[in-house]
Amino acid sequence: MGFRVGGMLSREVRERGTRVGFEIVNFETEERGWLAHVNQRDGPQVSKYRVNLRDLETLGANSIQNAVANAQIVIVDEIGPMELFSSAFREAVVRAINSHKPVLGVIHHRARDPLIDSIRTRDDAEIMEVTYGNRESLHNLLIDKVTQFFKERSQQTG
Repeated sequence: MGFRVGGMLSREVRERGTRVGFEIVNFETEERGWLAHVNQRDGPQVSKYRVNLRDLETLGANSIQNAVANAQIVIVDEIGPMELFSSAFREAVVRAINSHKPVLGVIHHRARDPLIDSIRTRDDAEIMEVTYGNRESLHNLLIDKVTQFFKERSQQTG
């Protein structure tokens, strides 16, 4: 639809059918780094993984900051236990949700944190649960909502 989209994605990485970690992907540039890996030697531990704070901050948080500055839509996938170890990531998320731009974010269902609580209780936030029943069609609903956001914004300014 011609919108400029930026931000951060997290993807599971498997080797020979076994999950070994998670990578971070800059949505706009496709640059990749490690969020966490079973062989990461240092960093906070979550389950069998250690979080790579360097890549999370230089690639993940920066991709969100760049999206806030330059994109029309901001992606944050995901806000979860691993990502919440980084103050730079937290600051980038706060900047994104205060940017008055649509933020399509994923909140890990088990994550508990004051930042997540503040997002859940915002008047301008809508939380949708991804289920097996809706995961194949949820993207269409999101597209409709973002399109409606921009339509309403243009009517207010036009």
